[in-house]
Amino acid sequence: MSQCRKRCKRQLTKVARYFYRFLMGTLTQDSVEDDFELSTVCHRPESMDKLQEQTKFTKKELQVLYRGFKNECPSGVVNEENFKNIYSQFFPQGDSSMYAHFLFEAFDTNKNGSVSFEDFVFGLSIILRGTINDRLNWAFNLYDLNKDGCITKEEMLDIMKSIYDMMGKYTYPTMQDDAPREHVESFFQKMDRNKDGVVTIEEFIESCKKDENIMQSMQLFDNVI
Repeated sequence: MSQCRKRCKRQLTKVARYFYRFLMGTLTQDSVEDDFELSTVCHRPESMDKLQEQTKFTKKELQVLYRGFKNECPSGVVNEENFKNIYSQFFPQGDSSMYAHFLFEAFDTNKNGSVSFEDFVFGLSIILRGTINDRLNWAFNLYDLNKDGCITKEEMLDIMKSIYDMMGKYTYPTMQDDAPREHVESFFQKMDRNKDGVVTIEEFIESCKKDENIMQSMQLFDNVI
């Protein structure tokens, strides 16, 4: 493997780890057997038993996740501005605001401008415990910015620019300005099977499943908690 590919792989792994560090928050293992502490929370999540039925987490895991979520979001919900502020802590060398915006949109499934604990664990359950199809569907939804069922080059370019901005110039000191666009062209050459200028969910999933690197990256989601 070339030095460039090795460096890129290390950075992608770092992104994944930072992403999970954010998702997990500052989790604590103490007293996880206790019930939810809701006395100071404005938004009360659904019962733990119901969340356990709706997700692929155990009761203990949900308790740990809730404590971490409440530690970062005492009100029980997080708006986009707070989401961006929290996420920026893990990428001080770059500007993560746009990528955090896209990520927030993916978690805010109700489109009400806030992410509740339920939104958080529903998304996390897919990312960490879902099938390959579940995870790829979630990723497709992240890239499909206008939610019209297909990914355009403009949408993918916005995503790629946000990733490069997030990683910062110090991470990629020799990165050319046209690198995001080249990445997008490579993406479409591989995934736009019928060459109609857009990538559908079917094309996306089929192409990803045939890509060994993408399938290996899916393993980063396993055994996080």
